[in-house]
Amino acid sequence: MIEISDLPAVNASLNATSAVLLVAGYSFIRRQRRTAHAVCMATAVVVAVLFLASYLTYHAHVGSKHFEGQGIVRPVYFAILISHTILAAVVAFGLVPVTVYRAVRRRFDRHKAIARWTFPVWLYVSVTGVIIYFMLYHWYARG
Repeated sequence: MIEISDLPAVNASLNATSAVLLVAGYSFIRRQRRTAHAVCMATAVVVAVLFLASYLTYHAHVGSKHFEGQGIVRPVYFAILISHTILAAVVAFGLVPVTVYRAVRRRFDRHKAIARWTFPVWLYVSVTGVIIYFMLYHWYARG
């Protein structure tokens, strides 16, 4: 059984999975493997929805965790966190829905135009989510 205290690790795993799926999906479309691309990207959307549910569940029960790092790492952490948070909202409520909508509507010219933005921003959000997890729960956490 997964406990509430396990959810940050689950969230990091879901973020890492999203990153892998995004890179695989990008690789597939570059090689004209449209079906494999579509499967990877659809799975990435499902994983992102699972992440959001897990993230909201954790924070509804636990609240926020304060960053314990000091010195130069502190502004680095907050720069990553702030950019991650803003871009996560842009990805979740703007870029991904529009990109998926255009694909589903088979407007591939318009899909491709926005996917050029969606892919790197979503990948950044996924990777920085894992970095934030390690910084918050492992590297600078008090024992």
